Amino acid sequence: MLCLAGVFVLLLSVTTEARVGNSSESSFCTETEECLLYDLVCEGNGYEVRHYEPFKVVTTEVESYFTVIAAVRGFRTLAGYVTGHNAAGTGISMTTPVIMKRKENRSKQLTSVYEISFVLPSHYQTNPPAPIDESVKIVDMPDMHVYVRSYGGWFFDIMSRIQTYLLRRQLNSAQASYNTEYHFDVGYNSPMTIKDRHNEVWYVVEGEPVCPASE
Repeated sequence: MLCLAGVFVLLLSVTTEARVGNSSESSFCTETEECLLYDLVCEGNGYEVRHYEPFKVVTTEVESYFTVIAAVRGFRTLAGYVTGHNAAGTGISMTTPVIMKRKENRSKQLTSVYEISFVLPSHYQTNPPAPIDESVKIVDMPDMHVYVRSYGGWFFDIMSRIQTYLLRRQLNSAQASYNTEYHFDVGYNSPMTIKDRHNEVWYVVEGEPVCPASE
């Protein structure tokens, strides 16, 4: 019985690590060895539905007037963690995507609060080094379904707003339920990449996912 329990625990740990895996499994995750993996539930006109199993990220929070400035500041802070400014003093490989959670700003406040996250590689999904910087946290992302709209080009605030609006409009037209308190801006490319860039907007599904109409 103890042996079976041990096998069960091992399988759970393997399943958790498997959600961050070889980038060759993704057509647009090409700049790092590992990528956050997902199961495609359905896709169609304008968006797709994905399922992500739980995964760990290293996160920092930034308040800013502009999305791009928040992304740069957050990236610099997290770069310190992955280049050795952690309790183990060890360098950690980058993965993709970089995920930025943005609260929907419905007040007259001009600034927005962003949570910028690096997905931890599979080797550190179980026991990542503790951060030294108090503004950096290890966060467990939950099992979730997300609605995803993909787009190319450079990530700018105006482009994010346009793509977010278009995804909301499509979801509302499909009568899909989703969390309206925040969304995720997601990027897969280095700032040095000029061509074939890939960006995404995510909204977290509430209730049963609604698949888009076929194209």
